[in-house]
Amino acid sequence: MHDFLADVKQTLAPSRDSKDGLLPPLLVAKTAVTGLVDAFSYLALGHVFVANMTGNVVFLAFAIAGVHGFSAPDSIVAIAAFGFGAIIAGRLAARYPERREILLAATAGGQALLVVIAVILAIAAATPVQAGYRYPLIVLLAAAMGMQNATARKLAVPDLTTTVLTLTITGIAADRDSSKVTRRLISVAAMLGGACAGAVLVLHTRIYYPLIIALVMLAGVALVASRLTKG
Repeated sequence: MHDFLADVKQTLAPSRDSKDGLLPPLLVAKTAVTGLVDAFSYLALGHVFVANMTGNVVFLAFAIAGVHGFSAPDSIVAIAAFGFGAIIAGRLAARYPERREILLAATAGGQALLVVIAVILAIAAATPVQAGYRYPLIVLLAAAMGMQNATARKLAVPDLTTTVLTLTITGIAADRDSSKVTRRLISVAAMLGGACAGAVLVLHTRIYYPLIIALVMLAGVALVASRLTKG
């Protein structure tokens, strides 16, 4: 138990002189953001994810096969917007190849701007969300999550991809390194908690509340990362 708690502390409250500095807790926060926005997109925008592109590929296949309730345009738009966001983050990474904190601050700030617009649209939209609002929301949020996923890939902090948990869960079962298992469990818990909170808020309060929480978290990540660049 002592080792487990030490591993938790090393992930959530590391020292600045550790291998990845303060990046791990910031990426854990972004993992929770993934759960929040995917809960919003799936429950408020129909059968579409804005972060989980594996799910969208499967949904696209369902739509092509004629399964009721799945939309090929929704999945295609989400995948395309996600790819566009990833391109933007990739170009920023090429500009700051050795400054990981700058990259994180820039992309988190960009995500926050996209989510601000998404919050405004979600507040203006009726429930259920009509197509005139649904597609802009899918584009904005999927582009933001594409930026996030590409950034996490460039930062290359082990076991903190922020949007993909398949390999993370595989590692929990297959890897005997307790420190790695702890970080993976934290990642799973962060997404689970974000998705659970997002679902409860969409179903029982205002549909845009998960986006507001995601916005606050992204702004916090951008602020902390920007301060790290000055350290």
